Amino acid sequence: MRFLFVLENYVPHLGGAEIAFKNLTERLVKEGHHVDLITHRIPKTALFEQINGVNVYRVRCFDSRYLFSFFSIPKIFNLAKNSDIIQTTTFNGAPPAWLVGKLRQKPVILTVHEVWVNKWREVAGFSPLKSYVHNVLERCIYGLPFTRYACVSEHTRQDVIRLGINEKATITIYNGLDYDFWNPKKFNGDPIREKYHLRNKFVCFSWGRIGPSKGFEYAIKAIPFVAKKIPNVLLMLMVSNTRAYPKLYEKLRAVIEQEGADERVVLVDSVPYKDLGSYIVAADCIIIPSVSEGFGYTTAESAALQKPIVASNVCSIPEIISGNYALVSPKDPRAIADGVIKVYEKKTESRPLKRFDWDSTLQAYLKLYHQTLSPHSWRRRKKKFGRKNEIK
Repeated sequence: MRFLFVLENYVPHLGGAEIAFKNLTERLVKEGHHVDLITHRIPKTALFEQINGVNVYRVRCFDSRYLFSFFSIPKIFNLAKNSDIIQTTTFNGAPPAWLVGKLRQKPVILTVHEVWVNKWREVAGFSPLKSYVHNVLERCIYGLPFTRYACVSEHTRQDVIRLGINEKATITIYNGLDYDFWNPKKFNGDPIREKYHLRNKFVCFSWGRIGPSKGFEYAIKAIPFVAKKIPNVLLMLMVSNTRAYPKLYEKLRAVIEQEGADERVVLVDSVPYKDLGSYIVAADCIIIPSVSEGFGYTTAESAALQKPIVASNVCSIPEIISGNYALVSPKDPRAIADGVIKVYEKKTESRPLKRFDWDSTLQAYLKLYHQTLSPHSWRRRKKKFGRKNEIK
């Protein structure tokens, strides 16, 4: 098969969605399929390069994800001519992918990582006006009749259905995790504890892209409460995208100062993906204070490395979490503190490791692709393409 992926972001931009699509596309290539990928060009990246067999085309759009929705259309239209399936994701790649799919009469699969309808102000920190605009735009995306909707968790799938999408057009396909890479035997946390003088500390670790949806400020505010029970507690916080969002980073530093937690919270620079595991295994407790999660790679990765987790009882996290853990109320520093103390006292809940291996994810997608291209469904799709949310 020949695939065309339309993604607003791709490596070297790094996040959960980018990791998921990098693994999926490269595994499709290894299976013998042809993969073209269109994304927006960020500074100092080539307009075209082949990454592990994936043909990556980057569109000049003044480093704007929003302009990508318009500037990418000619390239998508050209490459879609010989493609069997177009696959895209929310948000900015979806409209042009759908438009070209309609013009070229190609099936378009929308991968949904997270639904933010009515939550933009809470999870993105936007102004009321900007939140309203994004809410309208996201609703418009879900108003387009995509061929199928691949949701990365059952929680996300239920959110999609609540928006009025035909349930039969949706499917849950979990993101995969490379368990050969996320193997606790491969990482050594001792050098990290030595580097940051953590030998006699009870270390909590939290990481991710900076932004309101990750809830880092609640983890910071929890530490003074934890210290009443665990005097040697320390939170190591690793946030990325600090250069792109300096105001958010300064706001985080202000929270640390306001809480008087300068000596108990250490901000560390983000590290290459291959080094992240060493920081996770160096910790005594992982805190995931998210306000919203579509899948929750941090949860799956921490569980794979056999670290106890304190996580918000929100969205997909209860669905993904395993190992030793404490689920706590979101946006509640005292609840987070109680969870950390449960870890310290070894009073957490426990369940066997949940595995989200890539072999299962790939096979689920291949089955979806074959169903989408079956003669019967293809005839129905061509006949009824214009009917909103028709099951194909």
